[in-house]
Amino acid sequence: MLELKLRHLAKLEEVKIRGEQEALEQEREQLQETLGSKSRLNALIKQELILDAEKHGDARRSPIVVRQSAQAIDETALAGNEPVTVILSEKGWIRAAKGHDIDPQSLAYRSGDAFLSAVQTRSNQLVCVLDSSGRSYAISAHDLPSARTQGEPLTGRLNPPAGAVFTTLLTGGEQDRYLMASDAGYGFVTVLGDLLTRNRAGKAVISLSEQSRFLPPLRLANPETDALALVTAQGRLLIVNVSDIPVLSKGKGNKLVAIKSEELEKREDYVLAMSSLAPGQILKITSGKRHVSLQGDDLEHYRGARGRRGNPLPRGFQRVDGLEAVMR
Repeated sequence: MLELKLRHLAKLEEVKIRGEQEALEQEREQLQETLGSKSRLNALIKQELILDAEKHGDARRSPIVVRQSAQAIDETALAGNEPVTVILSEKGWIRAAKGHDIDPQSLAYRSGDAFLSAVQTRSNQLVCVLDSSGRSYAISAHDLPSARTQGEPLTGRLNPPAGAVFTTLLTGGEQDRYLMASDAGYGFVTVLGDLLTRNRAGKAVISLSEQSRFLPPLRLANPETDALALVTAQGRLLIVNVSDIPVLSKGKGNKLVAIKSEELEKREDYVLAMSSLAPGQILKITSGKRHVSLQGDDLEHYRGARGRRGNPLPRGFQRVDGLEAVMR
């Protein structure tokens, strides 16, 4: 009797172990199927998250809000807003003086150097720099060296092309309009914002031929009503409507006044000077110590379509030294 009961108990234990083995085998097969199927695995994770949320979740106390991606801080936004005058020398040295009541000509310059260009701006504004190759740059006004010193070379901040020299400073609002032109007689209207770039190598603005040179940009107060006066080295004057000049961000531009290519190559003819002319203004032309003022019908004589040669100026005034629009 004792032997029979022990066998019976062993059989029961064997049945129990086989049952556990079959259950583990089924669980192993289910796990392998789940791991082998991305959709089944995602469904399992979703189900477990839902169960955990029901068991442990509560009302969220920190709302999720979509925010704008992080951006670098604009250093000009941290600068003060004070009037400053930025001065550029012929050798490319730059500095800034506090206030707008500064006479740049009276400042001390390095031996062999002299005043070239200056702009009145604010310490939190960018200053546009142009070079002789037709490239533009932008620098901050707030961190320039003091005008009490002789400044620092712009080449420490910018990388102009070989042989290029800095020529002009511009400042103002990004929508301020300027005429960009070459002395080959081509040009276009652009806004100051298109000239600004923080790239040390700058950006190409106006395309120049080997024979042409970049003229100082001309600020346009009202392109819809203003005219543009252009004087050539051969003593011709042409007045065109600014509204007929294309608006571009860069390029060669359209022909403003006709300059023969062979004469440009020999530097026998080119655009000598240009000036914007508002309605009612007088055009003052200086030749040596003499000057002549054109107004009314005298100005109409020189008006023409963009791209023409213009008419010769009066005798004695065909060697132009200055061109200026003044009020009556």
